[in-house]
Amino acid sequence: METRTPQDSDPIADSLGLTPVKEDKPALPVVELPDDDKSERDFEYARENLYHLIERGRDALDGILDLASQSQHPRAFEVAGQLIKTISDTNSDLIKLHKSAKEVLSDPDTGPDKVTNNLFVGSTADLTRLLGGNARDILRKK
Repeated sequence: METRTPQDSDPIADSLGLTPVKEDKPALPVVELPDDDKSERDFEYARENLYHLIERGRDALDGILDLASQSQHPRAFEVAGQLIKTISDTNSDLIKLHKSAKEVLSDPDTGPDKVTNNLFVGSTADLTRLLGGNARDILRKK
């Protein structure tokens, strides 16, 4: 008999008089992606997961509705109703994901789209200089 350490002992193999076969699994290579588009990748991954969940939910809903119509059991209809609610919640999560991704991926330096009240504090000469001209030249051109 071979001497084994407690980590190597297999009570089933010992009782049957067999030697367990050790399989060496090859190590999987680690793939590192660049960090520059990490948020965009996460958004795409979450979006794909939500699409997958919605599609799976639709398939499950079809099966449950068939089962409920065949059995006419109230519990089957209750489960179908819960699944419909879950699918609609997942759709809402997808919409929320788009809104949050739009906020995260957009440029934070953008100003307001529309300015309604604009106030200039200064003299008319300052305003004329700001607009890039001389008031007398503007009057002569008319």
